[in-house]
Amino acid sequence: MAEALNADVIVIGAGIAGSLAAEKMAKAGVSVLMLDSGPFFKRDEAVELFRQSPLKGDFTEPYPAKPWAPQPKFQPKDNNYLIQKGPDVYAAQYLRGVGGTTWHWAGQAFRLLPNDMKINTLYGVGRDWPISYEDLEPYYSEAEIKMGVSGDDDLGSPRSQPYPLPGIPLSYGFERIKERVAPLGYIVGIGPQARNSIPYDGRPACCGNNNCMPVCPIDAQYHGGISARRAYEAGVRIIANAVVYKIEADDSGNIVAIHYLDKEKQTHKVTGKRFVLTANGLESPKLLLISTSDKYPNGIANSSGMVGRNLMDHPGTSVEFLADEPVYFGRGPMRPGSINNLRDGSWRNERSALRVDLANTSPVRSLTERLVKQGYYGKALNDKLAYQAPRYVLLNCLLEMLPEPENRVVPSKTEKDEWGIPRLEVYYKFPEYVNKGYDQSMIDFKKIAEAMGGTEVVYSKRGVYNNNQHITGTMIMGSDPKDSVVDGNCRTHDHPNLFIAGTGIMPSASTVNSTLTGTALALRMADSVLKSLA
Repeated sequence: MAEALNADVIVIGAGIAGSLAAEKMAKAGVSVLMLDSGPFFKRDEAVELFRQSPLKGDFTEPYPAKPWAPQPKFQPKDNNYLIQKGPDVYAAQYLRGVGGTTWHWAGQAFRLLPNDMKINTLYGVGRDWPISYEDLEPYYSEAEIKMGVSGDDDLGSPRSQPYPLPGIPLSYGFERIKERVAPLGYIVGIGPQARNSIPYDGRPACCGNNNCMPVCPIDAQYHGGISARRAYEAGVRIIANAVVYKIEADDSGNIVAIHYLDKEKQTHKVTGKRFVLTANGLESPKLLLISTSDKYPNGIANSSGMVGRNLMDHPGTSVEFLADEPVYFGRGPMRPGSINNLRDGSWRNERSALRVDLANTSPVRSLTERLVKQGYYGKALNDKLAYQAPRYVLLNCLLEMLPEPENRVVPSKTEKDEWGIPRLEVYYKFPEYVNKGYDQSMIDFKKIAEAMGGTEVVYSKRGVYNNNQHITGTMIMGSDPKDSVVDGNCRTHDHPNLFIAGTGIMPSASTVNSTLTGTALALRMADSVLKSLA
């Protein structure tokens, strides 16, 4: 007979947001049980899998999916876990396992700008948040201390406390680009990073392996596995390989149980007083939408019809060129600096805001593959590579998206995974707002390439954008229960004891990666849960 499982708070999803919220609640004295669909990952095993794999550019390679917890994979080809319904492709890449996708993130830990949270009021587009930047600010600080964020500039996001760690200095090439583009008005600065610049929290300082994505081999970069370990040490019970397939609510709206399948396909039931959903921004809405019943034919927390809608990310444009001097990209962490003074302005009423990352990824492998395809070999290959690699520059621009209900995910009615759980269909379209942002990014890229004496310049194409795995908006936060899923305290409008946190509730995507904001929201949610239990 299956063990009866019960706790004050049940957390679904053991990523960075769920784990830090679980730790906080456990330390406050309540019992917490956390479920995750995937396995525990081990850093040494991930490092070994990365080193052995020929697919160095596939960030899921060190974290192979389990049959009960499939995940999107695009190399060597699309495994079609996400069923693309077009017209554009949404190539989201995420992990299902304890610690979640931050096992392979870049560690960039930006705050939103205050204006990002009131863009409708200021610019007449998108949605305002039901809370202000000032409401979230203390939780940004709390998250930064937990994660060990390093930085040296508030970048337009006011701070009540300094960064816990000093910023990681820019490398030589970044300083050269900073000097040469400054006269054009572009400010290259140190980015806030959840990466130790000095020893912190029992972990070492970054030693610049330059493979932060897909794995930091020494744990200098913070990730959700560390959060989960801290939660466990605080008393949280973690059950891995627990595939939740139903959230059960009674007729009065209270959530009464969670049902999951284990890796032997045995069913289990979990009960509690409060329930927290912190799986990622695609798996969470799927779970809500498949939890149907006679009382809730459209799923849990979905009286507004907004669950799964308003999908946002950061469509990416790029330029690559050879500078007229060596810059030696590929030394140090992979995303140490960026251009951040393009993130806000009155033009947001008609086109995306921008942020430009200097992609410090070592270009040796990609350039070698390209030159071999071009027919170079032997000494000619070595000479060509020796010239190009030190001069190679890659810039990535992240474009702002707006919440649009037609961009959405829905459970497939016909396609299921091996454990009988519906797969996801994705409807995704880049609006003209984004295309106009692309046009501006090309203007900026051209100026920067020219300032660097760039040759062999290659621009990405209009309408074809890289994805940045910043899943946002699918369980949107708002004041009105008719057009949103959760309120400003992360409590669902429909169910008084169900809370949701993470990036999926964000009403605006801005131009920065969403992990720190999702985590700050989770820590704020933990306070709401604790208050409701008092």
